[in-house]
Amino acid sequence: MIDLHTHTLLSDGALIPSELVRRAAARGYRAMAITDHVDASNYADVARKILSFVSSSKGALEIPVIPGVELTHVPPDLIGGLIREIRQLGIPWVVVHGETLAEPVKKGTNRAAILGGTDLLAHPGLITEEEVKLAVEKGVFLEISARKGHSLANGHVATLAKRHGASLLLNTDAHAPSDLITEEFARKVALGCGLSEEDYADILKAASACVERRR
Repeated sequence: MIDLHTHTLLSDGALIPSELVRRAAARGYRAMAITDHVDASNYADVARKILSFVSSSKGALEIPVIPGVELTHVPPDLIGGLIREIRQLGIPWVVVHGETLAEPVKKGTNRAAILGGTDLLAHPGLITEEEVKLAVEKGVFLEISARKGHSLANGHVATLAKRHGASLLLNTDAHAPSDLITEEFARKVALGCGLSEEDYADILKAASACVERRR
């Protein structure tokens, strides 16, 4: 399992980074990203702490860890600027909290995230065909989520992604140890939303390539 969307005590997760990584490794993970929630109020502090953890732990961690953040409930007009500022801090993996069906995310967030240059649009809900085409054009990954609530639109996201050739990643959005999953369970999530075995193999390849490019 490669999981590029997880959370720690640096935002609303249950574990400090080192314990999350240890539990993920024990679960059979091969790599992961820590992507704690940020907005304009805390992005610099959280980014600095995640970068410090990964840098100071280099060589001691059992699996590769990619430093990231997740812009969450940020007004669409501010998303692009915040992404640029976060990149300047040295964060290589930027996620934006998409228009999930489970939360009142402001309309326009999906489009602003794609145009703003996010790496991953998390749980994008009822994303439009136009937005999926834009994601293809901009090289933005769309997420298939294993998290309750956020997974409600997985079938819709998978259908449009296959129709237009968008790249997919499958993540847990883990906030607690119980959210971590095995690769076999991830496969079932993929097949359960209408993807094929070949599609799932493509997701695994894409996740591996993301890790290699950002190590």
